[in-house]
Amino acid sequence: MPPLYPIGLQHGLVLGAALFAVGMAGALTKRNAIAILMAIEVMLNGVMVTFVTFARHIPGIDLGGQIFAMFVLTVAAAEAAVGVAIIITVYRLRRTISVDQADTLRG
Repeated sequence: MPPLYPIGLQHGLVLGAALFAVGMAGALTKRNAIAILMAIEVMLNGVMVTFVTFARHIPGIDLGGQIFAMFVLTVAAAEAAVGVAIIITVYRLRRTISVDQADTLRG
């Protein structure tokens, strides 16, 4: 049975690009380290949507898009874990998670 509302290639690509653009805007405008980390995660989700869309609509890519999406998901999880660990360490040392105040390197 075909899907009730088939989603075309353009819809998936526009959704992926929109997610990536929102994430990029958030990463460039926010000063809170946690907000920047969340914006980067949104960017990675946009990339995953694009990979899955290409895998669904372009013949010959069978599982390639899903495999890349799972790889991006794995990298995103590792990046989030390392990012949160770094943010916690910076907070313990500086008592702030603001990127503007935590960008100075001192011994």
